[in-house]
Amino acid sequence: MKKIIVPLDFSEQSEYALKVAASLAKKYDSEVFALHMLELSSTLISSSEGFQQEQMMFLLKLAEQRFNKFLDKPYLKGVRLTPVIKHYKVFAELNDIAEKHDADLVVMGSHGIDGLKEIFVGSNAEKVVRNANIPVLVVKDDIDDFKIERFVFACDFKEESLIAFQKAKAFADKLSAKLNLIFVNTPGDNFLSTADSYKRISHFMDMAGEGLEVEIYNDYSVEKGILNYSENAGADLIGIPTHGRKGLSHFFMGSIGEDIANHAKIPVITFKI
Repeated sequence: MKKIIVPLDFSEQSEYALKVAASLAKKYDSEVFALHMLELSSTLISSSEGFQQEQMMFLLKLAEQRFNKFLDKPYLKGVRLTPVIKHYKVFAELNDIAEKHDADLVVMGSHGIDGLKEIFVGSNAEKVVRNANIPVLVVKDDIDDFKIERFVFACDFKEESLIAFQKAKAFADKLSAKLNLIFVNTPGDNFLSTADSYKRISHFMDMAGEGLEVEIYNDYSVEKGILNYSENAGADLIGIPTHGRKGLSHFFMGSIGEDIANHAKIPVITFKI
């Protein structure tokens, strides 16, 4: 967590994310990259006409002034802060920024969404989760001191989730948090007997070189299982792998990581598979 990216849109939720990033930065001597994405049209940017060029410069100056004012917060005192302004609101650019600055984490604010709006519009947090190659921490509430004592990490304990698990364990160790591992067993085609569940988990732990306990939790869906278990366990943070599916694959298959990030009341961190 030496370098943290925080996408900002001047909303209350994005300030929640900035506060969490500042809290982490003070504890781990991290640098925070405050990222604002403008929504300037490509026509305006590429135009050589004088009026449009003046208009673009005016909008950039206005955004810069607003950005500087937004970053003038007492809780940022002593934090190494680097402002970054991009012309487009393209969340795939996050990877370019993360790669350029060798960033370790994205902290994102979200209000969460439900119903038809979620199907047709989605949320900015969802888009960041889908596109980012580095872990994304999604927060929805005002947290002055980001302190995690109980961290629930859920996955299917298949080989493809191994790297995500290792990152989650490293994150828990960094925060000195207790790591609760769960496997959600659901009815239908994906149902596993207790014996088969433990066989899969044991094989996974052998590959990971770990001897950690995993709780098998039964529920009607993976999402419900994770949310219900986390609430009952008094979790402070939920961790989950995500495929980051796009296009038709995402529309039909969905992503449990994105759903959890949207619907959980507590912070969620996703790790790209």
